[in-house]
Amino acid sequence: MEKSLDQKLARLQSDPSSRDFILTDAKDADMGFGLASPGKRRVEPNQGSPYRSIDEYRNLIREVTRQGLVDIMLMSASTNELLTIQQRLFDDSPVTPAVRGNDTSDIWLGMSGFYGQQPALPHSTTTIDHIQCGCYPGDPDQRDSGADLGLFSMTFNNDAQHDLAMLQAYKEFRLEAEAKGFRHFIEVFAPNAPLHPIDDVPRFVGDAIARTLAGITSRARPLFVKMPYFGPAAMEQLVHNDPSLIIGILGGSSGTTMDAYHMLWEAKKHGARAAFYGRKINNAEDQLAMVHYLRAVADDQIEPVEAVRAYHADLQRADIRPLRSLDEDLQRSQ
Repeated sequence: MEKSLDQKLARLQSDPSSRDFILTDAKDADMGFGLASPGKRRVEPNQGSPYRSIDEYRNLIREVTRQGLVDIMLMSASTNELLTIQQRLFDDSPVTPAVRGNDTSDIWLGMSGFYGQQPALPHSTTTIDHIQCGCYPGDPDQRDSGADLGLFSMTFNNDAQHDLAMLQAYKEFRLEAEAKGFRHFIEVFAPNAPLHPIDDVPRFVGDAIARTLAGITSRARPLFVKMPYFGPAAMEQLVHNDPSLIIGILGGSSGTTMDAYHMLWEAKKHGARAAFYGRKINNAEDQLAMVHYLRAVADDQIEPVEAVRAYHADLQRADIRPLRSLDEDLQRSQ
């Protein structure tokens, strides 16, 4: 089955003014959050672990994939092996499987350490062979059995030695990806522990993206860039600098339902053409309903306020208790 991602990429690349929008469910949290990564269970106190199991997490991935409204399902390498390679979940789906290709130290968040308070260091637990084939070295004839798309994450902290290590790790990944026919996109976080003052963080991140891409020719270029949403001005500046660049926003913390819908709506208005939502989907009362209205907002079918009201109406019909009242959920907290 032709993937919706490929169709949208083709249209966006031929016409940068296209209104197409790429929506990703970022279910790769097990690469960073440890035991808490599957999200909290909606159970009463003293009824077992407060968190879902990894099996419950993967069942949610199956449900959202079968719904068919996201364009990309981003996973860990171990989940990709099970769902993509062994169970063939994506064979007859419009959804494209993707895998987090590296796990820099600033995403080792969990609840038991403080790595995120130290300048990010590059690291990759998995390999492209394991993503494509499930083993190392990978069989060249089996490279289409797994995912053919990966995320490479970078965090720059305004320190030459640390930032050089990030760029060198990305260069090595990029060269291997090009040699093995592996597509990728990049994620650039805000500085997590800058060693020198940064007066304008959005400009610093934008400069890092522009400099990095300037040295990459078309065969090795990332399909798109994922970054924090710093507001209209920063988004418009990047879009103006290179209209051919597809820019996506990351969702960040859960926030209210209005936060989720409004951020996507506003970012698209100012030039973004992709959104990568993890906790905003995973912590929703009803993930399928959340995705349904995210898709509607992304496709210009509904405004954020109407989407929040419709989402709450769906919760009521399904007899699902909302985390917040409608009035509270219509507020923006971020």
